[in-house]
Amino acid sequence: MIRLATAADIPAVAAIYERIHDAEAAGRLTTGWLRGIYPTERTAKAALAAGDLFVLEAGGQIAAAARINREQVPVYAQVNWKYPARDDEVMVLHTLTVDPLLAGRGHGRAFLMFYESYALERGCPVLRIDTNEKNAAARAMYALHGYLESAILPTVFNGIPGVNLVCMEKRLG
Repeated sequence: MIRLATAADIPAVAAIYERIHDAEAAGRLTTGWLRGIYPTERTAKAALAAGDLFVLEAGGQIAAAARINREQVPVYAQVNWKYPARDDEVMVLHTLTVDPLLAGRGHGRAFLMFYESYALERGCPVLRIDTNEKNAAARAMYALHGYLESAILPTVFNGIPGVNLVCMEKRLG
């Protein structure tokens, strides 16, 4: 079940972030994120405060989380999008995280399907996602689900310097 997060979910979401940082430090994942910089418990609390933090609950525990809103990050203005759209026609998925202990169970795919339905219900036929160029697993998953890479831009992203940000998009309908 995917639902809006509550304050009670913040510790579980922050724990997922930490397990992702642990897996990266151990060489089992490559996200390009930095512990203590992004994502952190502060990241989850800001998304909760904005009312756009969602969690996937499976077996009574939080297995995945993401932020879904219409906020396009500033670097998006530099992208020559294949699907130009007004801001009110675009939905963005941010910080999609799946607990590494629960990976491979379709939680990322379920979140993408939810995201697409959520966007359509709100009149947003254009979807945008970004990821670090280093995150080959995310890039492959998004491509498998029909997201096109529109640009790779060097930037400081979420406080992390030297990121090559892969900007991806998909048009629904």
